[in-house]
Amino acid sequence: MPEVLTLLDGSQAATDVPFAVDGDRVLLSAGDIARGTGWHLKPEGLCRDDVCVPLRDPEAATADGRLDLARFAAALHRPLALDVAESAAFLGTAAAERAEPLHSLHAPDFTLPDLDGRMHSLHEHRGKKVLLVAYASW
Repeated sequence: MPEVLTLLDGSQAATDVPFAVDGDRVLLSAGDIARGTGWHLKPEGLCRDDVCVPLRDPEAATADGRLDLARFAAALHRPLALDVAESAAFLGTAAAERAEPLHSLHAPDFTLPDLDGRMHSLHEHRGKKVLLVAYASW
């Protein structure tokens, strides 16, 4: 029975996919990549909906249609956290995609409790000056 990897992609549900290890490469079938991420391998490259990204790295795909997971992530400019021993992989969001909300200069909405336990949402304070103090012990 092939080994199974849990593939996590922020835009999809977690998907268990069979994988193979070839040296330092983790290989998944193009069909399993499509099922786990929505990106399909086509002659023009990796495609999802009406967007296609050319595969410029000849080592990204094998002759039998499997994809190197690290090179797949690199082709999409997405970070990859991969732990073969734990059979888990997470594809992060591309930096350009993460940066888009910053151009608006609007902080994303969130809700947090104050010291008395009352909940406050940032959207309640739109148009006002807000001082947010954050602390992390790490």
